[in-house]
Amino acid sequence: MGEPALRLAIADAAGTEALGAAVAAAAGERGLLVGLEGDLGTGKTTFARGFLRRLGIVGSIRSPTYTLIEPYDTGGRAVYHLDLYRLTDPQELELIGIRDLLAGTALLLVEWPERGGGVLPRADLTLRFGHAPAGRTAALNAHSEAGSDVLLRLRLPTQCSPLA
Repeated sequence: MGEPALRLAIADAAGTEALGAAVAAAAGERGLLVGLEGDLGTGKTTFARGFLRRLGIVGSIRSPTYTLIEPYDTGGRAVYHLDLYRLTDPQELELIGIRDLLAGTALLLVEWPERGGGVLPRADLTLRFGHAPAGRTAALNAHSEAGSDVLLRLRLPTQCSPLA
């Protein structure tokens, strides 16, 4: 995957949510697949919550660990939050219509994208979360023009600081 385009120190959970909101603001109107990687408890769902809140989603936002997918409508734009942690076979993605989800201008947030095997295409933007002595870290990598555009437009929240 190469070196991350951007490595961040994140102060706390509020900072992880703020980063999610910032990425959502930078996402634009085209379709985007965002891969959320990292061990359990590193902030993937917290990031997704901030992202979805920025898009206007209210109410409970939790990881779709048992349902695999949670759809949201942001007033005409489809957003899908997937959690592939419990996926037993990447072919299960075909059963939920992953190809249809990837068409058009839908936004997909995918926790544990590596479990999608050869069925899930490479994300436009990957965020790899980790634990740090004080807070968390995130490494952001763009893998497409759409992902690069997000990084160019991204305005970091104050709770996030670049790492060398």
